Amino acid sequence: MATRDAIRAGHGLLPAHGVRIGNWLEDEYAHQDLLNDFIRKKEQGQLLVQRLARLQENIFKRVELSISSDGFVHFGDTVLLMNPDNKSSGLEGTSEEQEPEMRGDVTLAVDMEEVSCTRMNPCSSQVDLVHVRRVDPIGRNAFCIVSADGSAEGEPLRYGQSFLLGTKGGVSDKLFYLASDHKTFQNFAKKSRLQKVFLTAEVSYLALWQAKSLDPQLRLEHEGFPVPADTKIIITHCYTNRNLAVPRTFCVSYFGREFEVICHNYLDSHRVEEDKNHWVIITANPGPEDGTMLERPKAFPEGTTLPSEIFLRLSSNSWI
Repeated sequence: MATRDAIRAGHGLLPAHGVRIGNWLEDEYAHQDLLNDFIRKKEQGQLLVQRLARLQENIFKRVELSISSDGFVHFGDTVLLMNPDNKSSGLEGTSEEQEPEMRGDVTLAVDMEEVSCTRMNPCSSQVDLVHVRRVDPIGRNAFCIVSADGSAEGEPLRYGQSFLLGTKGGVSDKLFYLASDHKTFQNFAKKSRLQKVFLTAEVSYLALWQAKSLDPQLRLEHEGFPVPADTKIIITHCYTNRNLAVPRTFCVSYFGREFEVICHNYLDSHRVEEDKNHWVIITANPGPEDGTMLERPKAFPEGTTLPSEIFLRLSSNSWI
């Protein structure tokens, strides 16, 4: 745009203050096009703030888990995958693992990066997974047990049987499957640099998993038996023969500090899987109370004195 000094030097004439100079008409059209594009995106709900608000609403939307009437896991069930906190005492583990931030039950969840959240289809490419401390079912951490061999929905999942773990992640209408592959120089976990776990839309041998008994001495005997719900098991990747694990190392995600998820066999001196490889498939509470089986009140074990009996004893002693 020409300045007033340049006009004065070139022509010797100075336009009045109300006269527009330069490409003012092109600027008006560009501003009007920008405004029309904003109005169109707002009406279609495609503004970034609208998409992020809709994404956040779907991710944190509560999901109803499946109820197990016989105590087993079935194909088609919507469940949570939880890595329980086995360190009840502070004597186990390293000093870093004894910190309060490293303790507690965590569930498998989808890690939506900030770049992925701005796309129309956030799961169009591989998406990482993390662990969160939330054990209530939401769109982000709910998974579905999918058959890989043609088994009908409602049939129990059995030890040694291949299956798929699908999730919508609260961002899509189609299922994306938990998968893994051998680590390479370019493809590995960010923090531990071990075998990476991710979500993919393709159903292949990379997305096949198996459930194994927690006791290695009973795995051969349990082969072919139904997998019980709300019980510790081992989840193994069929292609790499590595167990799904949570090393309890922090990674920064779109939602803050969360735990990394990998595939690795953590074995002790007896060649037994450590608690980093322990998993519990959580189902819904069949009782009148809402929530999961973790929130279900536990019955008193045998030999325990009930509170009513204690009250009767105290009442009888007071009359003596």
